[in-house]
This record gives sequence, structure tokens and C-alpha cells, in this order.
Amino acid sequence: MIPTSAREVEKLGWDYIDVIIFSGDAFVDHPSFGTAVIARWLQRWGYRVAVVPQPNWRDDLRDFRKLGAPRLYFGVNGGAMDSMVNHYTASKRLRHDDAYTPDGKAGARPDYAVTVYTRILKQLYPDIPVIIGGIEASLRRLTHYDYWQERLMPSILVTSGADYLCYGMGERPMLELTKAIESGRNPRQMQSILQIGIYAKGTPKVKNALTLHSFEECVADKRAFAENFHLIETHANMMHPDTIIEQCQGGYVRINPPYPPATTEEMDSFWDLPFTKLPHPRYNGKRIPAYDMIRFSINTHRGCFGGCNFCTIAAHQGKFIQSRSEASILKEVQALNNIPGFAGNISDVGAPTANMYGMHGKDESICDKCKRRSCLFPTPCPNLNRSHARLLKLYHRIDSVKGIRHSYIGSGIRYDLFLNENGYVDDTSRPYLKELILDHTSGRLKVAPEHTEDHVLQKMAKPSFKLFERLRTEFDKVNREAGTHVGLVPYFISSHPGCTLKDMERLASNPALKGIWMDQVQDFTPTPMTTSSVMFYSGIDPRDMTPVFTEHDPDKKKAQKSFFFAGKKRK
Repeated sequence: MIPTSAREVEKLGWDYIDVIIFSGDAFVDHPSFGTAVIARWLQRWGYRVAVVPQPNWRDDLRDFRKLGAPRLYFGVNGGAMDSMVNHYTASKRLRHDDAYTPDGKAGARPDYAVTVYTRILKQLYPDIPVIIGGIEASLRRLTHYDYWQERLMPSILVTSGADYLCYGMGERPMLELTKAIESGRNPRQMQSILQIGIYAKGTPKVKNALTLHSFEECVADKRAFAENFHLIETHANMMHPDTIIEQCQGGYVRINPPYPPATTEEMDSFWDLPFTKLPHPRYNGKRIPAYDMIRFSINTHRGCFGGCNFCTIAAHQGKFIQSRSEASILKEVQALNNIPGFAGNISDVGAPTANMYGMHGKDESICDKCKRRSCLFPTPCPNLNRSHARLLKLYHRIDSVKGIRHSYIGSGIRYDLFLNENGYVDDTSRPYLKELILDHTSGRLKVAPEHTEDHVLQKMAKPSFKLFERLRTEFDKVNREAGTHVGLVPYFISSHPGCTLKDMERLASNPALKGIWMDQVQDFTPTPMTTSSVMFYSGIDPRDMTPVFTEHDPDKKKAQKSFFFAGKKRK
């Protein structure tokens, strides 16, 4: 059990707690929630870990005091989403619900939750280290554009006052940090731990580091910010990146390189933990919407090599695919039968991109030196093995497990992994699409062409719309041959950098979308640490430093989205 209150700690007979984690989400003991993963992982190594979910920051701060001071450190995360994305729509309107809170109620976490929680803890317990992590800390680790304040902000290490930042998937760096703090390791030695960041005063003395423009230079010059981001993103997608140094406010932020991609054995060990897969009993059966979505899902791997400019997955999970073994996945599938309410239907066998499971370079020594941001854009890498044979075999084994009636694919797929403009990529491609449509789609297959106009897609780092046209041809053919009526639902983005009102008009009237019920469009939201947000703020494409049109006018952004809906009922 992971305790969340003083009473629960007392029941366990603990006279001390090693680590106390504060989170912006309700506590769900499931491997899809980072707080549970880190808590269980540290617990496996003998540490006593407690969690304080969604502490009240408005009152006398009793939630921050109730468990006292931990023996080692406080951990802080904002939850599974950046708190600002969680709170506000693309038009900056306050959301009325929160999927990560009991009964979906809004208002259970503050804006900029990581900074707020950390400042409170440093005020109450100035001598106890605070380690920040999760998506909010990870994507704000260096100078970034904040859409909600419409300005550049320094590293969250500077604004929060945290002692350490753990970015990306945190099992290995958090364990190393925990051991280092417990052993009283020399602070200079601790600063070199992989996959962490620190902020220090003075002049940096780090050999062979990548030194960026300072925060102050970025504020003064948008071009400097764009140049910084290009370097940051290039190194984030390398197997062996450098330490990054960025000076700020009389000191410097140091971001160490990440751990190498996790091995299959390591990935299995992260899932082979005693998760209950249930919300904490403190919620007394209250519904947590985000949990409902993943309750009966299976995560097969981490990472994404798609490299979409508006996406944060690679910046957080990495470009290189890290897959679990089939045995580990099947063990979890079998255990679903023990979860209350499971009726044999797996809602998702997937990951950031479901059909990247097991994929890697044919010659991995080439990947070891590669600096490409994407293995698929502007054209698929010739070294990429796009065979779906292993994935098809996994689906068959899952479906043969006793008690499993259906296994669906709810995660996104990349159809450029099995299609090109001339047809199928290899002899596993058509069998994969056919099985996906007929056996693993619940009514409608959702895909994300994102736009119809190729010059906009180029700014998104997405393939030509001609590939979606090819997908629809093959999709309709599979349906026709099988006598089925599975639907195809495309997702689109309006107001992305490079997109004009005329482009959305062309999208809405594109003949290739005839007969499709078009109700899935998202107004572009600039989130920290994406190429698209850098374009939006600077008007510069950081990939080649060329100017790019960006729509900032709220009324014109609304008009772009309205064109989409104007054509959605066309037959």
C-alpha cells in the first residue's frame, strides 16, 4: 500500500517516511500514472514512500504539514498534464472539469502547480531537498514560451526554487538521486547524475557542454530563442547528447544527458510492480474520468520517432522505442481478469503511437550516430524496419488469453508506417491494416492527418495528405470486401503556424473527405518545448530559421475552426 494520510502511515507502523510525493492529480495506483510508477519503483528498492494528492494550497497549508518532513526529500509533480493545459482551452478559457480529479471537478490544483507546491515546501521545510518531475517540469526545464502569459519564462528550476529536476521517464534517475541523497554524496558528484537538471549561481565550469544563448538573450531576441530550441531538440533526439548549459539571472541551468533507452528487461521491471490498478481507497468509489479511460488498457512501449512539431512525446519519452517483452505484456493481460468490472474487453493495446511496438533501425549502429528528429519525416528513413509482423503476433497471443473477448487499439497509429503513395510498404502491411479495422477497432478508426494542405503539413512535420487519400482507398476496400461498416474519423488542427483562413476553407471543402462525419478539430495550443510553439511565438521556423505566418488574432483563430465545422455534414 502507498499511504496518503497520517492515519494510513500509522497503520503501516512506520516511524519515518523516506520520500513524500506531492501531485496535482488524484492518486491512482496504475502504471499509466507517473506518481504511482515512481512510488512503486522506489518502494521496490526498500524506500518508504507516501503520496499527498492534490494538496490544498489555499488554506493554512495543513496538507503540506500533515506527514511532516521526509527522511530524504520531497518529490513534486503537476500531474499527468501540464497544469496550464489542464486548466485552459486553446482560447484561454477556464475549463469546467478536470479528468484527473474525483468526479471530474475543476479547481483541485493551482496554475503552475509544480512551482506553487515547491515554493510552499521550501517555505515550510527550507532544509529538505525538493525534486521536481513529471510532464510540467520536464517540458519547462529550459527557457520556454508560456502561451498563457504570452512571454518567455526561464527554467522551472529558477521559478520554483527546486533543488533538482528529473526530466523524462524517471525510474532510473530518481532511484540514483534517492541513493545519492541517502548516502550523503558530495553535491558536486550529484550534479553529474544522468537525466537531471540543476540551477546554480556563478559561472558554469562544465567540459564539452553545449552552451546556449542565455535566458536574457532569448528575451531580447526571438531569433536567439529559435536557435536555442533547434539545438535543444536536435540533442533531445540523439542517442548520445551533450550536457546543456543555459545561463540565467546570474547563474546557470545545467541539464545532463538522459539515460540510454531502457532495455526490454528494464522495461519489464518497471511494470512488474505490485500495482493495484485502482484509485486509492480514499476516494470511496468516486469516478475519476482519466482512470476510466485507461482502466482496462495495456501499455506496450515508450517513445515515438514520428517527430510531429506540435507534439511533446519525444521531448519527454524520447525518440527511441523501448518495448516490453511479449511475456510481460501477456502477464498483465492475464491479470486484467482479476480487476473488478473487467468483462473481457481491453480498451487499448498501445502507447504514444500504437504500431511502433518493437520497431528500430535495421542497423542500430546507424541509429547510434543519427541526428534526425524524425524517422518518418520528410521521408521514412531507409534504415527503419517497418515490419508489423511482431505486433501482429502479439495481437494474436493477446486474443488467445483466456477471458479476453476483444482487444482494441485506442491509441493513435501512424499509417505512414504501413503505407506509401504507391501502396503497402511490405507484406505485413495489408494484414496489419485489415486486422486493425476488422478485429481491433470499436466502430470507428481514428487517424490524424492533421491537415489537407501540404505546406501546412510541412510546418507540422506530417506526411502529405495524399497518403491519407491512399489510406481511405485501402480502408474502403477492406470494408467492402468484408461487408463491414467500420467508420474512419480524421483529426485536424486549425490555426497551426503556417495555416491561414484560406487553408482551412480548402480543408473543409476537400473532396477526399466527402462522406466523412467531420467533428474532430483542435485549435492549436502552443505548449512548452515544441517546434510549433517556437514558431508561434517567434514567427521563425527553428529548423531552417525562415519566417512563418502565425495567426494570433482570437477572432481569426475562431474563424479558422468554424470553416471546418461548416463542411462537416457534407455528403
